[in-house]
Amino acid sequence: MVRRLAAAGNEVVVFHRGRRGAELPDGIGRITGDRRDLRSSAGGLQRLAPEVVLDMIPMNEREARQLVGVFRGVSRRLVALSSQDVYRAYDRVTRRDPGPPDPIPLTEDSPLRERLYPYEREGVEDYEKILVERVVMGTPDLPGTVLRLPAVYGPGDYRHRLFEYLRRMDDGRPAVLLGEGMASWRWTHGYVEDVASAIALAVTDERAAGRVYNVGEEDPPPWARWVRGIGDAAGWDGEVVVVGDDRLPGHLDWGLDTRQHWVADTSRIRRELGYKEMLSREETLRRTVEWERAHPPDKADPASFDYAAEDAALAATRG
Repeated sequence: MVRRLAAAGNEVVVFHRGRRGAELPDGIGRITGDRRDLRSSAGGLQRLAPEVVLDMIPMNEREARQLVGVFRGVSRRLVALSSQDVYRAYDRVTRRDPGPPDPIPLTEDSPLRERLYPYEREGVEDYEKILVERVVMGTPDLPGTVLRLPAVYGPGDYRHRLFEYLRRMDDGRPAVLLGEGMASWRWTHGYVEDVASAIALAVTDERAAGRVYNVGEEDPPPWARWVRGIGDAAGWDGEVVVVGDDRLPGHLDWGLDTRQHWVADTSRIRRELGYKEMLSREETLRRTVEWERAHPPDKADPASFDYAAEDAALAATRG
């Protein structure tokens, strides 16, 4: 993100904790401080008087109010990164809300979650992008822009979204098993460089003021085709095999209600700001596989790779 803005001729200053020395272009300014206590750095930030402020990690209402409080009367506009987990469809697919599936694709006007704090059961109690959006978009004298991001993949992916499949492929597994529902399920992703491009457009284009945008690929494939794409990028000659949900080993079951697809309509940012992908999906997967092989996660749960159970399910499927 920083490299892209700087390459376009913008004067960029990064506010960060200073714990890691990121390699950034010459001329990038730096201010160190704690994002969770933004007010303690208010003086330096206000003296900087940035025209546009991009908040990459606003987590909750308190942080959003600090953001507005520091930059109101100082900056012209705020851009805040949100998530597509704000939609009610997230609660439907994760079974927190037992209602019927919401129509897809999800537009920026689709229903939002009716229950706040979506990750409470995972022990994350201070995260809520819906409240961030309300604050950022509800400050009349400081126009805001909100970007609802998809599942981001590519080099640097700390979640290692491709790892569970790539490891099987690199271990020479003859097949990757998917349940029937999962095989046809669709979920909007975005390659990291493309997402950075979308953010840069929102930061630099004044037409983004007061707007909310979904970001992500235009037409996400069914999950079986997504996994097959990973296999092609990895040079794997195995099969993606669909098994009955009742035969799927438990460690492969994500527990989703796959009747609810999690697909976002990204036509608004394409139409209004001219957003488009720079690379083909084949190339983005190739680059991600290359990075993932060079940077595997430090730990992998052995129970997630129970190949004996997978072999038994595969044998039962093939009779």
